[in-house]
Amino acid sequence: MTDGLPDSLIPYDEIVQEALRAVVGRVLGSVAETGALPGDHHFYITFKTQAPGVDIPRRLIERFPDEMTIVLQNRFWDLTVDERKFSVGLSFNQVPSKLVIPYSAITGFHDPAVNFELRFQATEDPNDGPEPHDEAENDGPTVTPVEDGSNVVSVDFKRKK
Repeated sequence: MTDGLPDSLIPYDEIVQEALRAVVGRVLGSVAETGALPGDHHFYITFKTQAPGVDIPRRLIERFPDEMTIVLQNRFWDLTVDERKFSVGLSFNQVPSKLVIPYSAITGFHDPAVNFELRFQATEDPNDGPEPHDEAENDGPTVTPVEDGSNVVSVDFKRKK
């Protein structure tokens, strides 16, 4: 008989990441329905610019070859949301641009109005569900509680290679 817990055959880390990304989709969907952000809410969304499914102008990829943060606050248009991605119109240096961003490319979502934040690991393919994997570690995610009363959620999943 072993003293440790058995390895999980359920990919909990991937399921949690997917569920938290659904939070971003639900929030953006609510904004898309009403056409405006409520109150003082505004969002900083960080994403991998070269992740599969990301469609942004070439000049932005050249300027931000790995990761980019956009702000949805006062000047955005044509926000559309579906179950896998969102698209939005933004202006960069007075040049209007349309960005298509799958939730799987998002690495951060922050609403400073209420100090709410989510952090993610970018996934390989936006059409993939949970990936096939070796045995999962059962140490669980490292979650550091924040003592300042904020609503920050930071989940750091470590994976065996």
